[in-house]
Amino acid sequence: MSDPALDTLVLPLETGAVELADKSRVLFLRARTGRPLAALADADLVCEQSFAPDRDALQKAGLKVDAETEDKSFDAVLVLPGRQRQEARAQLARAVSKTRPGGTVIACAPNTEGAKTLESDLQELLGSAEKMTKNKCRVVWSELSDDSLNTALLAEWLVLDAPRTVLDGAFVSRPGIFAWDRIDPASRLLADLVPATLKGRGADLGAGFGYLTRAVFEKAPKVTSMDLYEAEKRALDLAEQNLAAFKGLRTMNGIWSDVTQGIEGPYDFIVSNPPFHQAGKADRADVGQGFIRAAARGLRPGGEFFMVANRHLPYEHTLGEVFADVKQLADEGGYKVIRAVKGKGGR
Repeated sequence: MSDPALDTLVLPLETGAVELADKSRVLFLRARTGRPLAALADADLVCEQSFAPDRDALQKAGLKVDAETEDKSFDAVLVLPGRQRQEARAQLARAVSKTRPGGTVIACAPNTEGAKTLESDLQELLGSAEKMTKNKCRVVWSELSDDSLNTALLAEWLVLDAPRTVLDGAFVSRPGIFAWDRIDPASRLLADLVPATLKGRGADLGAGFGYLTRAVFEKAPKVTSMDLYEAEKRALDLAEQNLAAFKGLRTMNGIWSDVTQGIEGPYDFIVSNPPFHQAGKADRADVGQGFIRAAARGLRPGGEFFMVANRHLPYEHTLGEVFADVKQLADEGGYKVIRAVKGKGGR
């Protein structure tokens, strides 16, 4: 798949606008893999990525990947900031904090996802910024100088995405996580319809900061354990905090993985609010379809799958292919809740 932001990010290196010596230490925050990384072939490259599908792709390409690196003083730091404003500023500040004096910070965003703001933010932090535009994206860069660095703003922005209590102290969350400061209405609808009769071993696919798992534990006393699958490690770390009250009472296991690549099991039941987009705004029905197939493989015969999705997403055909019985439980507020049962023969 094309990746316009990644293509544009490396333009300063490909054109010579930014020159790096051989074996320069380079850090790539929120890294993604692709052909453009050939521009960093001679660098000592470290990739930081807490999102499992991108982590897996980077590792498959033979690159060094950390969920969160402690190293500093890099010659250059590249970053593809997230779309959420606080998270994006925190990531830009993190890039600056990891760069040595005289090193270069390079950042890129699509024009429709805050590119102009990114340029002004880098100027505020470092005193100046160069730019190029291509592929409907903008790449900005600047050299780090202690004389022009806005240290007060750097300190302020570094903690913009720090974990904090939300929803009147009911949960701990942080900017950049899906529905970070609210309960997603789709998840709430699913939680309301999950039966109190659930029991045994369950899983939450795309667990986020732990809302659905907590709802299951609170509603169904015969549930003995839950495996929480989540692609974003920062969300999974929050889920552990949000489920601390059940520690020692129920068995919990956080699994940082791409659900579409398969899950463990067998499970008595599975709940899920699958994501329907990744690294952009376009709908990705294939991600949810991958969740459905993974759920079918991970359930025991007769096991139940409860999922919620936007009404328009085409999941019914996939559900019918891999489950013996499929029933819609609700259709309200633009969302549908579906219960599917795995057949005794395995389907």
